[in-house]
Amino acid sequence: MELFFWISLFVVFYTYIGYGMVLYALVVLKRLVGGRRRGRTAAGGELPSCTVIVAAYNEAAVIEQKIANTLALDYPSGKLRYVFVTDGSTDGTPDLVSKYPQVTLLHRPERQGKIAAVHRAMAEVETDVVVFTDANTWLNADALLKLCAHYSDAQIGAVAGEKRVHMGTEADASAAGEGFYWKYESTLKKWDSELYTVVGSAGELFSVRTALYEGVPPDTILDDFMISMGITEKGFRVVYEPKAYATEMASENVKEELKRKIRIAAGGIQSVLRLKKAINPFFNPVLAFQYIGHRVLRWTITPVLLVVAFVLSGLLHSRDGGWLYGLLFYGQLFFYLLALLGYVLERRELKLKIAFIPFYFCVMNYAVLAGMRRFAKGQQSAVWERSSRKR
Repeated sequence: MELFFWISLFVVFYTYIGYGMVLYALVVLKRLVGGRRRGRTAAGGELPSCTVIVAAYNEAAVIEQKIANTLALDYPSGKLRYVFVTDGSTDGTPDLVSKYPQVTLLHRPERQGKIAAVHRAMAEVETDVVVFTDANTWLNADALLKLCAHYSDAQIGAVAGEKRVHMGTEADASAAGEGFYWKYESTLKKWDSELYTVVGSAGELFSVRTALYEGVPPDTILDDFMISMGITEKGFRVVYEPKAYATEMASENVKEELKRKIRIAAGGIQSVLRLKKAINPFFNPVLAFQYIGHRVLRWTITPVLLVVAFVLSGLLHSRDGGWLYGLLFYGQLFFYLLALLGYVLERRELKLKIAFIPFYFCVMNYAVLAGMRRFAKGQQSAVWERSSRKR
């Protein structure tokens, strides 16, 4: 029992804290040996040609704001195209897009999902680089310049931008927890990128070399993640550019955030089963170290081991295993009581951020377990309803 407890506790600690510590130590070592990699710059004439693709489904409420934001992006004249795909939209989104002659509109009445729309849009791309961004996110003016400057390095196959969650002053559990999570994720991505490669890109903003783009199966749940990871399996790097960022509002509430997280968890299990090279240390040991430490453990055994560690610490404490087991058990109990307080406060629309973060952590891990179950039953479709966001 003690052995299982310490193994469980170690895996949990490594997943959420230890991986970041080891990663940072390796980054520091790399800086000492080879110096710190400088950011890429490129003059207008050296920048690659670029196409921005936005797949939008029933986004009439925000689509004109998205178009205005996209058309205002800085990039050399004559090197930039815009493609908006609105397949299946029934709320007038295609009509709104058609008002802008600068934008190429692709629309079909049937809805086959985002990845089918993206594949169709890619058939229209003739530029060196393609940038994907969601319809409900806003990019900073020089985002494309920052992303595309990296392609002067032939080993870079994709560039991931930063996702920022706008919380506002009325942050509830979903906003506070999601915002904290993405700040933590951004830090890990910076270190991942500096060591070797980012393991997966967020669909809010990422770019790829057009020649390296490879369509994923139509049933793919996390298409953006799988597209970028496919590029790492070809031997190219995915780098992180925090100065290119997409800002979106937090989920409307915890229920909406949970819906999104369950889908991501189901897609995570699917990706673990499909990305055979990335998880294989004999193919690329650094990539496998990053993929397993940053993604695989979170999407597989760690949420289960959280429960195991809590139960075993309680049993060991009840058997008078010593003060250490008591400390570990009551420490976990206090954390989960804080999460419960966060749940109560969220239901009553009261704000106490110190409780919201434990609550969000528990919601996130519950979502993984629910996502596993959904994937095992074949209930998660690649075509899904987007989560509602705060306005």
